[in-house]
Amino acid sequence: MSDALATEILAALPQTQCTRCGYPDCAAYALAIAQDQAPINQCPPGGAEGIQRLAVITGQPPVALNPANGLEGPRAIAIIDENWCIGCTLCIDACPTDAIIGSNKMMHTVMEPHCTGCELCLPVCPVDCISLENVTGALTGWSAWSLDQANQAKMRYDHKRGRLAVSDREKVERTEPNSLTKPNGISTPSSFVNLIEQDKKSAVVKAALERARARKLKP
Repeated sequence: MSDALATEILAALPQTQCTRCGYPDCAAYALAIAQDQAPINQCPPGGAEGIQRLAVITGQPPVALNPANGLEGPRAIAIIDENWCIGCTLCIDACPTDAIIGSNKMMHTVMEPHCTGCELCLPVCPVDCISLENVTGALTGWSAWSLDQANQAKMRYDHKRGRLAVSDREKVERTEPNSLTKPNGISTPSSFVNLIEQDKKSAVVKAALERARARKLKP
């Protein structure tokens, strides 16, 4: 019963995947509501109308949005200042709907129609070159969002999850059985290989930051 209810609840959420509800994605929040582990008032993007929709589905009384999870407001999209972008790809990794395009050491750009305004790219940018732009004026909640946009966001999020799952599986297969054998016969755990990859990325970001700092200091 909870699975069917969770599916119905999920369909009533805006699919921004912003995590402001306190859960890793909309599906996790929907399941928590269905299992009576979370209240229905923790989704700022859905706002008051979203709470009303969830109240009808769950039979719970509508309540005010919990301010601890954020406030209902206009929908915004992320804008990248390409003059300061260092091409670190951290925002690309953070974006739940693959709305940011670019590659390592290359400038990144937001595909505006696919941006949900989740804001997850903001805290990961090491040079603070990402800002938000209000694109719905005074409209908030579901008045600033549509079912078509929600469905598109969910499709793109599911596609990204599937792609990452395939990528992770291929990494495991390349290091099967969870190890790499050096010429001397010593096995290197795949977790250690992952740490090496993370260190490489950290080095790239550090180098990019140094270039950005040097550019700022240049007269």
